[in-house]
Formats: sequence, C-alpha cells, structure tokens
Amino acid sequence: MRDTRESRLLLILLVAVSFALITVDIRGGDASPLNGPRSAAASVFGPVESGVSGLVRPIADGLHSLRDSGSQGDRIRALEQQNQLLKQQLTSSDEVKGRNGEMTKLLGEAGAGQYTIKAAQVVAIGASQDFSWTITIDIGSNDGIQRDMTVIDGDGLVGRVTTVAPTTSTVLLADDPRFTVGTRMEGSGEVGFATGEGDAPMRVELLNGQADVKVGDRLVTFGSEDDKPFVPGVPVGKVTQIVNTPGELTKTLLVQPFVSFTTLDLVGVVVQPPATDPRYAVLPPKQAPPAPTPSAPTPSAPAPSGTSSAHAGKKN
Repeated sequence: MRDTRESRLLLILLVAVSFALITVDIRGGDASPLNGPRSAAASVFGPVESGVSGLVRPIADGLHSLRDSGSQGDRIRALEQQNQLLKQQLTSSDEVKGRNGEMTKLLGEAGAGQYTIKAAQVVAIGASQDFSWTITIDIGSNDGIQRDMTVIDGDGLVGRVTTVAPTTSTVLLADDPRFTVGTRMEGSGEVGFATGEGDAPMRVELLNGQADVKVGDRLVTFGSEDDKPFVPGVPVGKVTQIVNTPGELTKTLLVQPFVSFTTLDLVGVVVQPPATDPRYAVLPPKQAPPAPTPSAPTPSAPAPSGTSSAHAGKKN
C-alpha cells in the first residue's frame, strides 16, 4: 500500500475502531457482543492450534529427552567414578589394616625373642636362582643386610638370606628341599635337623631315636655358631606325624611349618641376634584344650515293685 493521505486516514480509522472494540469488550464482560465472534474463531482455529501443538510437542519432548539423557549420562558416569573410587579406598583400607596386623605380629615376635630386625616387603616370589624356593625383598646391602642372616615373619622362620644386592636381597625359603636348619623340641629339648620338602611338611630327624614325641609338639631353631645363618628360638612348626622307623638310630618326624610361604608379604631380617637364647619364649602360649561337653544324665530305671510282707499272728 502506498503511503498516501487516504492510506493514513484508513490506518487511523482502523486503530480507532480497534480501541473502540476493546473498550466495548472490556465493559461488556460475559455479555460482551464479541463473545460470539471469539467463540466462532476458537472453533475454527482451535483444532488447527491443537494439531500444530501435537506436531510440535513430540519434537520438543525429544529435544528435552536428549538434553536430559545427556545430563543423566553425565550423572551416571560421575556416580560410576565415585563408586570405583570408593572401592579403591576400601581395598586400600583393607590392605593397610592387613599390613598393620602383620607388622604388629612381626614386632611382637621380634620383641619376644629380643631380635633386632629390619622390616622388608616381599617384591617377588619364585624360582629366581637354580629353581630354588625363594623370595626377593626390597632391602639390601645399603640397609645393612648381609648373606646368611635369619629371616622371620610374625609366625616364625621364613628362611635365610643367600644373595645381597644394594637395594634387594634373595631369601631361600625354609620349604626348599636344600634348606636345612637345626631344631630343638619344646619341653624335652631334643635336637634334630629339619629339611624343606616343598609343598609337603618339613622332615625332621631327631638325633635321639628313643625320644618321647607326640603329635602337636612344637619346634624352634637351635641356633648356629655365631648366630649365622640362624638365630636361636625362632618358631619352626609343629609335629603332624611320627614316621615309624624301627631299628633306626634317629626318629623321623613330619612337621607343618608355622609360616605360610605362598602368602608372604612383610618379613623381618634379623640384623642383630639376641644376647641370650630365648629358648621357647617366642612360641605363642599353648591353647587350653576345649572343655568336654557335659553329657545329659541317663534316666535311672524304675525300681521293681515288691510285695509287702504280712505279719501273720499265731493262734493260741
């Protein structure tokens, strides 16, 4: 439309009419003469509006879903990371508790035997030299470790140091077939020699073939000259079987070691032996045998019924 005098007058007239209709509608309220035309317009345009809304709503919902799925995915990933972190913390906490327990046992054993030790961690286990049963620990000559030092853990004798490097050492385990250590029986003091048998119990030959031994008796190290390679009094194991060897000058025993060689973690190298032989002081106190379970009393049998004696009178 051209910008002419007539078009301007028409625009002013339309605006005036619009204001007039708005005023009439507001003042009329529910009786407004425009309600009819408004309803008619709603009837015509309402379905179109609903249809357009029906078409647009799935698109909007899809966009919202994509947005929410992205945020939910982020939250899920964050929760998974938190869960993994918690698992790691729990595992680390369990390891710390386990290490603290092992260290407590190790220090307790060293204190009971008056051994001066240097604690070490096992960093490798296996046949590291000539297919021997060995472990590698994380201390060496830089820490004052020397060949033929006794190695213990919180349960007893682990082995002896065979090879020393500046920062690591190799330990020959007591279950190695070439391992031999002098032993002393608890109580009787009978002396023998224990030899490693791999996965099987150690074999001990007592020098006294007539020694009085029973299953469950315990042994400790006898000690070596100048305390190398073995200091005295370290728990070795307990007797599980007495081998019948008639006519032999010695007595053969099978002994289960106190140490679990496949689960070694923290160990101690004895760098200074005790001033005196601790004998059996390092062995844990013997556990009292369980009290017998009292048996239920046996019900007594009923007494047999007897006949009452009648006192017969004499006739005069």
